Amino acid sequence: MTPSTILLLIIIYFGTLFYISHRVSKKDSGNEAFFTANKNSKWYFVAFGMIGTALSGVTFISVPGEVGAPSGEQFKYFQFVLGNALGFIVITKLLLPLYYRMNLTSIYGYIEQRMGVFSYKTAASIFLISRTISSAFRLYLVVIVLQRFVFDFYHVPFAFTVLISLLLIFSYTYRGGLKTIIITDTLQTFFLVTSVFLTIYFICDRMDLSAISAFEEVKNSNYSKIFFFDDFMGSKFHFVKQILGGMFVTIAMTGLDQDLMQKNLSCKNIGEAQKNMFTFTGIFVIINIFFLSVGALLYIYANKNGIAVPTDLITGKPRTDLLFPEIALNHLALVPAIVFLLGIIAATFATTDSALTALTTSFCVDFLGMDKAENSHKKNTVKIRHLVHISFSVLVFFIILIFNSINDSSVVGMIFKVASYTYGPLLGLYAFGLFQKSRHVNDKLVPFICLLSPLFTYFINEYSKVLFAGYVFDNELIILNGLITYLGLFITSSRSEKEISF
Repeated sequence: MTPSTILLLIIIYFGTLFYISHRVSKKDSGNEAFFTANKNSKWYFVAFGMIGTALSGVTFISVPGEVGAPSGEQFKYFQFVLGNALGFIVITKLLLPLYYRMNLTSIYGYIEQRMGVFSYKTAASIFLISRTISSAFRLYLVVIVLQRFVFDFYHVPFAFTVLISLLLIFSYTYRGGLKTIIITDTLQTFFLVTSVFLTIYFICDRMDLSAISAFEEVKNSNYSKIFFFDDFMGSKFHFVKQILGGMFVTIAMTGLDQDLMQKNLSCKNIGEAQKNMFTFTGIFVIINIFFLSVGALLYIYANKNGIAVPTDLITGKPRTDLLFPEIALNHLALVPAIVFLLGIIAATFATTDSALTALTTSFCVDFLGMDKAENSHKKNTVKIRHLVHISFSVLVFFIILIFNSINDSSVVGMIFKVASYTYGPLLGLYAFGLFQKSRHVNDKLVPFICLLSPLFTYFINEYSKVLFAGYVFDNELIILNGLITYLGLFITSSRSEKEISF
């Protein structure tokens, strides 16, 4: 597949998104449409579109790549996915009813009413910092793929590729916001899901495998082990760690994250929102099975055809996340290459456009108070919202350039890991608010507790083998992070005369 063909495909793809954006936002581009889609979204559109947001471009290329990683991961990620499903159920039954009962635009409004202004600004700041870094990181990893396989051919600088990507996202989201994204993400999820199924079909066709024989081939390969029960203390793959980690990471990074929750809050009522979440959960689990299957088939195909895992151009080390694009773009026919490209573009931009909208919403509501009655009718609020949207786009641009200048995958990976640490304090804040209804926090101390908790968590993680007789943390580390925050809030809080309820 030539770079010119890829470029033409990108132009057609975004032309379609611009057309949809124009039609959707033509009649209503106000703040209510941008923040909540006028609370009139169809639950089935939200459920399907959320798949594209939840499955980023990193998932699209990294999950299949990790199946054959030297560390022997195989299908261990599915354990984490099962934990995710449990987390989605908790969100559906516990958090969504709370958000709807309080009629929130930003979910951090709960913290303001329950704990105070300092706690509220801390929670919103945690989201803004975490989501900005993680969104930049996800977009960065996929732009690297586009740069390597497309734009290097035209000698386009990396910074310009990033700039164009963000300008495209900004141009179809700045007017309609969430109202536009509900529709565009539905389309992008369709491309994402279709690309997964078609990729499996094309690889099977190349290896002369039917659906049943492909299943047997994967089942009998060295890539299909799902459940790991050995070495609870020292292995990161252990079933219990993956289930607990998946569950609490989902509660924190989805249920306490403005991005995905903003879509849920655009439904007409709690009944439709819950119907959306249950449907989304089922689709999410099934599509991840197919992602893992793609990974196994990619490695089986590579082994049979002598295709090596691509190496990093800087370090010279194998990069498993480049195997999928390598095979799709250089070893299959034109149609499979187009299918892959549509999938990775859809996965990436469905995540990034949603994140930029959520960041803009959080800042406008949590820091500028645009949802307050006294501010809702001011004439300049839409212009201010546009400036905020531009500002976050520019911020993401510079963060990606910083990632690229570091040029060290281990350092960049650590930055992303640090960003994920910050969701632990959100878990502690909400847990305290929900389960300690007879206690008042010391509002002014909350920012310091939320700052110290990740630091303590990092220290414990670094020395966990010494402190806990060889125990190694994985994603369940977020539970420890939330627990430290919870204990800090409890120690510094005071008993209330009457129980606080919302």
